[in-house]
Amino acid sequence: MKCRHCGSGHMVPFLDLGTAPPSNSYVPLDERHKPELWYPLVIRCCRECRLVQTEDFAARETFFSSSYAYFSSFSTSWLKHAETYVADMQARFGLTVSSHIVEIAANDGYLLQYAKARNIPCLGIEPTASTAAAAREKGLEIVEDFFGAELGARLAAQGRAADLTVANNVLAHVPDINDFVAGFTAILKPDGVATFEFPHLVNMVRENQFDTAYHEHYSYLSLIAVISIFEKNGLTVFDVETTPWHGGSLRVFAQRSDTRRRDIAPAVAAALAAEREVGVLTDAYYTAFQARAEDVRDGFLSFLIECRRAGLKVAAYGAAAKGNTLLNFAGVKSDLLAFVVDKNPAKQGTLLPGSRIPVVTEDVLRTEKPERVVILPWNLQDEIRRQLSYISDWGGKFVTAVPTLTVHP
Repeated sequence: MKCRHCGSGHMVPFLDLGTAPPSNSYVPLDERHKPELWYPLVIRCCRECRLVQTEDFAARETFFSSSYAYFSSFSTSWLKHAETYVADMQARFGLTVSSHIVEIAANDGYLLQYAKARNIPCLGIEPTASTAAAAREKGLEIVEDFFGAELGARLAAQGRAADLTVANNVLAHVPDINDFVAGFTAILKPDGVATFEFPHLVNMVRENQFDTAYHEHYSYLSLIAVISIFEKNGLTVFDVETTPWHGGSLRVFAQRSDTRRRDIAPAVAAALAAEREVGVLTDAYYTAFQARAEDVRDGFLSFLIECRRAGLKVAAYGAAAKGNTLLNFAGVKSDLLAFVVDKNPAKQGTLLPGSRIPVVTEDVLRTEKPERVVILPWNLQDEIRRQLSYISDWGGKFVTAVPTLTVHP
C-alpha cells in the first residue's frame, strides 16, 4: 500500500475492522435473499505525511451510487448549522448578489437553499443522482459529477469561478485527494476563499470514534496532514476553527497560494501545536487505537447479550453509516437488536447492510415499546433524546456505545 497523497510506502497500522459491506448500501426487502459484497476495512497512517487512509478495494462509484441514501436535511440541528454558516460567511467575506458560492458535495441542497434565500448566486456539485434530484427540487442548480481539477478548471473557464467554495464532510470521501484539492485552486477567484469542514482525527482518537471508519471515508484528517495536502495542490490555510459536529470537527479556511490576499491567523499555529502535543507525529499515537476499538466492541456486545438474557427488548434509532460499522464489527444481528428507526423514507423498509436488521418508521417504536433504545448516530444524541423523550413513559432508556457503553438515566 502506498500513500494516496505523498506516495510513500511507509505505513503504520491504525485500525482493522475486518470486513463489511459499504455502510450506505441498504438492502431492499425484495433483495434480502441476494448476497452482499463485503470488503476489507483496513486503515493505516502514512509515516511521512501522517495522512490516515483506508486501503482501496473498490471504485468510488461502488460507494456513491445513484441510490445513495444519505440526505443531510433530515437533521434539524444540521440545517441550523448550515443556515448559520451562510450568514456568517456572508458577513465575514462581504458576499452579495454579485458573488458566487460553489458547494462541493451539495447533497440535497441543505446549505445552498440558505444562500439562495439571501439572493447569493450559487451552484452545487453533487455526484449522486438521488440527492442531486432533491436539491433541484429546491430550485438549485446542480452539476451531477465528481469534483476534481478538470471540473474546477472547466467551470472557471465558463465564468463560474467562486468567491466562496464550501466543502462540508467531503474531504474525507475522495480517493484522489490531490486531484480533489487541486480543483479548488482551479475554481477559486484570485481573492476567493475555500472552507472545508471534516471530522478531526484528534477527536476520533480521543473519543474512541472508530465507528466513523467506513469505506466511503477514504481519509481521517489531522490539520498537519491537511496542510501538507493543500500546499502540494496550490492552497494555503489561513484560519481554522473547531465545531462540535460529527464528534468534533475542524473548519479550515484556505486561499490560493499564488495570491495569498489574507494574513495567516494565530489559530493555525496553535492548532498545529496542539496536534503535535498529543502525539500526531508519533507512530504510537496510531498503533494504540485498535485495542481501544475492540474494548468498545466487546462492551457493546456484552450489553446486548445481557439484555437478551434479562428479557429486555433492544432497538436502535438512526440507520447511520457509523452505526453499521459498529454493528458489523461486533457481529450484531436482529436477534440482539430488533429493529432500527429512521426518519429517512429512503432507508425505511430496507435492511441494514451486513447485519440485515430492519429499518422501520417511528410508529414501530411506539408500538413495540423497547426497554432500551441505542442511539447509533451518537453525534446527534441530544436532538434524538429530545425527539424520543416519550420512551420514558414505558420505562425505556437511551444507550450509547461510543466512547464507552452508557445507559442514560
